[in-house]
Amino acid sequence: MPAVIGFLQFVRFSHTVFAMPFALGAMVVAAHGLPPARTILLIVLAMIFARTAAMTFNRVADWELDKRNPRTAGRHRLVSRTGAILTCAISSVLFVLTAWAINPLCFALSPAALAIVFFYSFTKRFTHAAQFFLGLALAVAPVGAWLAVTGALATPPLILAGAVVLWLAGFDIIYATQDYEVDRREGLKSMVVWLGIPRALRVAQLLHAGTWLALAAFGWSAQLGAAYWLGLAAILGLLVFEHRVARSLDVAAINAAFFQSNAAIGGVFVLATFLDRLVH
Repeated sequence: MPAVIGFLQFVRFSHTVFAMPFALGAMVVAAHGLPPARTILLIVLAMIFARTAAMTFNRVADWELDKRNPRTAGRHRLVSRTGAILTCAISSVLFVLTAWAINPLCFALSPAALAIVFFYSFTKRFTHAAQFFLGLALAVAPVGAWLAVTGALATPPLILAGAVVLWLAGFDIIYATQDYEVDRREGLKSMVVWLGIPRALRVAQLLHAGTWLALAAFGWSAQLGAAYWLGLAAILGLLVFEHRVARSLDVAAINAAFFQSNAAIGGVFVLATFLDRLVH
């Protein structure tokens, strides 16, 4: 059991609450309700395998950097480097096989999805836009879930993907304020390193304003009803709360804003879409 707990901490399994709600929300909107149980199971498995592959790849890519960062210095003790590489390889294969079981289009696109989530791990070495690449990596989730249900692309999931990019980039800027000094010392790039903390936080505010507008556009394009719009009002309140906490620059408060606020945003989103499609 300690080994299992260590592995879940290593891959930050609790952070699955960020991408999973948007995949499930896209799924229920695409299906106009609940799709067959087999489709739900395959979407959830694909999410778990893709995220495990992405996180273990990131840990291997940043192995030495993490050792020199006080916030992440203990990560390498949770799982061996060899174990992380094997887990990444196995999870990648399982993700592709799951995509094959979903439909031919998901299978054909599965290598591209893995390439996107892997590529993020290198971006902070050469671009200050690294936070946007993290957003892109998670934006694969709602698009993939929509494709799993319908087998075809449409406008709503693309708008939702845009909302996820802006949302992730915004809250990762807030999170990255904790690593400002370490990133500067290591020569790593981010919006926080480039702009400094105060200006980066203002950019995060603008990104989250764009997030809310994109979520509204998603609701309009998918013709969602009152339950969704009530949820969207709650999401606005959560975003405002997150930024009020972030202005304190208190590490403990930022961690609370990062996890609790954004987990709540995902929870409200999936609840609103489920209520709209299952009750409306």
